[in-house]
Amino acid sequence: MLKITSHSDPARTLFELEGRLLGAWVEELKTCWQQAAAANQQVAVRLKEVTFVDEAGRKLLADMHRQGVTLAAEGCMMKVIIEEIIRGEKL
Repeated sequence: MLKITSHSDPARTLFELEGRLLGAWVEELKTCWQQAAAANQQVAVRLKEVTFVDEAGRKLLADMHRQGVTLAAEGCMMKVIIEEIIRGEKL
């Protein structure tokens, strides 16, 4: 299960994630991102209380980062995952 909370203003959308980013939830986040991007908003993602990210979730986050999405995380493991993505390490 993944909870996606959206905070928007005219220029930016922030998605806060809580739970597990895997399976169908990866596609749900992708859809949210694409809708915000289509509205010409800057997008940021904060892994607030994420406890697990599967391979598809890591790939999506890496794709989002390459497209200009700002990534941030709370918690040691999620910070490591985000740092790996930002540095461009192999996923």
